[in-house]
Amino acid sequence: MKTNNLKNIFLRISLLLICLSPIANADFKIPDYKKMTLKNGLTIYLMEQHEVPLVDIRVVTKAGAINDGSQYGLANLTGEALSLGSGKLSKKEIEDLFAFYGAQLRSVVGLESVSTSLSIASKDINKLLPVFRDIVTKPQFNEVEFNKQKKRYIDQLKQSRERPRNVIGSAFNKMYYGDHPYGNPVEGDASTVEAITLEHVKSFYKNFYSANNSALIIVGDFKTRKMTKKIKRLFKGWKSNTINSVELAQFSPPKESNVWLINKEDAIETTFIFGGAGIPSNHPDKVALQVINTILGARFTSWLNDELRVNSGLTYGARSRFNSHSKLGNFVISTFTKKETTFEALDLAIKTYHRLWNKGIDKETLDSAKTYVKGQFPPRYETSGQLAQLLSTMWSLDLDNSFINDFQKNVDSLDVDKANKIAQSVFPKNNLQYVLVGKASELKEEVKAYGKIKEMEIKTFKF
Repeated sequence: MKTNNLKNIFLRISLLLICLSPIANADFKIPDYKKMTLKNGLTIYLMEQHEVPLVDIRVVTKAGAINDGSQYGLANLTGEALSLGSGKLSKKEIEDLFAFYGAQLRSVVGLESVSTSLSIASKDINKLLPVFRDIVTKPQFNEVEFNKQKKRYIDQLKQSRERPRNVIGSAFNKMYYGDHPYGNPVEGDASTVEAITLEHVKSFYKNFYSANNSALIIVGDFKTRKMTKKIKRLFKGWKSNTINSVELAQFSPPKESNVWLINKEDAIETTFIFGGAGIPSNHPDKVALQVINTILGARFTSWLNDELRVNSGLTYGARSRFNSHSKLGNFVISTFTKKETTFEALDLAIKTYHRLWNKGIDKETLDSAKTYVKGQFPPRYETSGQLAQLLSTMWSLDLDNSFINDFQKNVDSLDVDKANKIAQSVFPKNNLQYVLVGKASELKEEVKAYGKIKEMEIKTFKF
């Protein structure tokens, strides 16, 4: 009883401090930006931010892993290969040039898009923007460098199988989506990557990397008028192309509960994840669901973390999240525990999850979560890199400004009745899917109670 009283006091003090913060009460709006489309179809976003002398440049292309077909890892290999030499510069020359200027080049490949980004000092833009343009539009695809990169990547994939948390998310997506493109593992696995050749990469690049399938986003310390002229001159030669898009909307979720039991013979812990249908990125109740999920499993004082970590000591942390894409999504709860407490932890996670239906959300809990979410929201978009990422997300998922500008209003309008109705209608309750990674011989009898079992080995299973 004393512990609960202290927790309530702490919660109320934290709530008061957050409410008094100007950030929590600020009605955050996306900063002004200019959007245009060049004659070749390239979409341009320009957002001036003069607080620091930095510029973040990003090209986002709809060339993610949904386009891999059965060649899992092809999109990822292609995105990484852009920096292996471009234009007249070799890989080493590019690395030395960026190191000299303190520039940071990154490539991030997801299911639906690939983002190639460069962070530089604003004074260096005339020198480095043409180099960045060549990386995206004129890659060399040097065979020697590609073979070295591919070998390193295969080694990394093999090593990743040693850690359950490196593979369990992709395993769940494959289990849930099956042969749908959203089930494609972005990283691939060693067997599929081994079969990918440089010609496959060149063909993938030719099919998807084009002006009309990309957006150029520049955020930072520059003048829009001058930057517009520069961009038109540098990127006018990038060709457009006919893009063969994959079908994403057609999907039937599993009609019964299934269990993938992935054996790791030397495991002393069990890592598990379970869930079901989620929401697309443009779902009308996305903000409300973010608040509700904060209560369930997206902060330290969430129901799941309280029950599985604080109250029972079964794990160091338990979380829940929506994985949303342009057309579909899923919802998952995940954690890990020592192998002897696998089913105690799993049952407690399920029981806690069912509080959404059995007990519901009260006003004090909802108000706390709303304040927490509003307090977290604006700081996510403070730097030029964060704002460039925001514009990238908006373009790749076809979201408009209301995605940001209506956030505070949507949080404030959420009351207890609406929250409980949304929670009970959207969160998946039946036909949940389960993936457990651990010592299968000690788990397989009890795990039968959760669904139809498929057993596999962590080092050899294929997506």
